[in-house]
Amino acid sequence: MSFEFVENVEDARRVLSEIADSRSIALDLEAAGFHRFSDRVCLIQISTPEGRDLILDPLAMEVGDVLRPFLEDPNREILMHGSDYDLRLLDRDLNIHLTALFDTQAAAQVLGEPGLGLAALLEKFLDVKLAKKFQRADWAKRPLPQDMLEYAACDTRYLHKLVGLIRVKLDEAGRAHWADEEFRALETIRSEEDLDADPVIRVKKARDLALREVARLREAVQWRDGIARALDRAPFRVASDEVLMDAATNPPRSAGEFASRKVMNGRLAHAEGEALIESIRKIDELPDSELTPWPRPKRDGRGRPPPEVEEVADRLKAIRNRTADELGLDRGTLMPNAVVVETAFMHPRSKEELGQVQGLKKWQIEAVGERLLAALGGKSG
Repeated sequence: MSFEFVENVEDARRVLSEIADSRSIALDLEAAGFHRFSDRVCLIQISTPEGRDLILDPLAMEVGDVLRPFLEDPNREILMHGSDYDLRLLDRDLNIHLTALFDTQAAAQVLGEPGLGLAALLEKFLDVKLAKKFQRADWAKRPLPQDMLEYAACDTRYLHKLVGLIRVKLDEAGRAHWADEEFRALETIRSEEDLDADPVIRVKKARDLALREVARLREAVQWRDGIARALDRAPFRVASDEVLMDAATNPPRSAGEFASRKVMNGRLAHAEGEALIESIRKIDELPDSELTPWPRPKRDGRGRPPPEVEEVADRLKAIRNRTADELGLDRGTLMPNAVVVETAFMHPRSKEELGQVQGLKKWQIEAVGERLLAALGGKSG
């Protein structure tokens, strides 16, 4: 199968006008976060029901203004798979917000499908096997070879057929409105980068470090991020978390000594190590009172549930688990643990009050609400 690679605004306007009558299109994005410091949008794939495949290059043109009216048209359904991350990129990079989404992963979740990945669904429903060769490719490099572009086109090429089969299963199960509510919730997703977040929280196993080790680690993360930003390289490709933890718990005393460590890239240590060593030295000269500890978690004001609420939550989880198993759903899909605890806190006594529980959707109330209310001593009506 062929595809059209679009690299300028004029051609983008032309091809979009040619498919303007399409009442649905399949959409996918490729980003470069696995290789680059920035996870910016690098490719935009579009497929029509008639089998026309387009690949737009947002690194070669400003495509947001061209795509926005096309993708935001409420009369044009946008088919995606696992759209959560892509919706954040659309918001952040292109200021685009979908209004008629169908997400095959969300639909598969409410159907209780065991395999939720696109490859698993395509193999089950269409007997199509997707290649995995470029799953971690660098989509920011240019020019992109033909086989990488062909791989990208496959992410949207089969979505229309897949959606048609999934719709049938949703209708047969009486869960089409469940899926629709999930789609509408996804449409509200926005990019929420916390620029003020303490960088140490990104490092695994760092919570158990001592006060001064946390302070050293903070310097090490900032050191790595600065290099990664300058090189436009993913931070873990500059230095692993293991390197940072090693520097925090056993501060290097010289670039040469740093370079000799098994976990460290010797060339990086010789080129950039002195800057980190100096930063750590300054930290070690400070008294404990001037060091910043591990950040306190943000709370909703409730804190840890009291024992009586935990007891109610345990009863509700048992009901949630039993109902999910009966419906063939993942337990977290039917009702996430955080929502179970919130329900225990609020102790609703009616379906109207259940509707006030944050995070609890209408379809979930339909599926398990009466049982929850019975356990809480409330009314089902």
